[in-house]
Amino acid sequence: MTDLVVRRLLIDLETPFDRHWCGGDAFRSALFNALSMSFPVGEQFFIDSVRNGFKALPPEQQEKFKAEVHGFVGQEATHRRIHALFNAHLEKQGLVNDWAPRAQKRLKLLDGVDPRHWLAITAANEHFTAIFAEWMLENHDWLDGSEARLKTMWLWHSAEESEHKSTAFDLYQGLGGTHAWRITWFRRVTLIFLGDTLRQTINNLQRDGTLWKWSTWKSAANYLFGKRGLVRQSYRPWREYLRRDFHPSQQESELSSRWLADNANAYKPVGV
Repeated sequence: MTDLVVRRLLIDLETPFDRHWCGGDAFRSALFNALSMSFPVGEQFFIDSVRNGFKALPPEQQEKFKAEVHGFVGQEATHRRIHALFNAHLEKQGLVNDWAPRAQKRLKLLDGVDPRHWLAITAANEHFTAIFAEWMLENHDWLDGSEARLKTMWLWHSAEESEHKSTAFDLYQGLGGTHAWRITWFRRVTLIFLGDTLRQTINNLQRDGTLWKWSTWKSAANYLFGKRGLVRQSYRPWREYLRRDFHPSQQESELSSRWLADNANAYKPVGV
């Protein structure tokens, strides 16, 4: 089991920030903004999935997961709140969140469905966020030039996503979830997640007036497919999820714990 600490991030998210807050780069700002737009709805779904999965466990197994589930819910609830504050500034900048209502409509189709399906969807999404988190912590210089508070926010979120990446997966396994359904949902989530990310990023760039600028496309090609590009470096860890013997802990590194230790002044553990 994982010891998950709930932390209160000590940054100011009341003060507005620039439209191209990510180092002055239109594409990177639009991509990060798109991801943030998905978080409040997504994090709530993950919380509900884990809570319902925990309740479905036999009583003798619940004690083993109790502390970890509590920490997971606390961390995700904090992420939901922080990104809601961040997204409020995006709305004032004229950006429109089409991802969230689209996701809410799809999630209604899962009402009453076996909690293992919810957990399989959550585990798949958590794999995506864990891959992105590890990549961000390794390539944190992509956020250089951004306001310190925003760089801290994204790296703190990355560190915690890396911490709790196994929770939904382990609950799914604990409830007897099959490999076949885990992979089926992973493939579906891959198509949905990538499609939604692309659509919202393009939406953001259109409203920003930078979609058809050469600098935008040049930045996108380098950020996604360059030598240290997100897609280029994430394909292999993405593919490992398909293995029958895969477990999220196999992709662990020290980057999360190192960042949390080096930046302890940026947050306060809740209840301490």
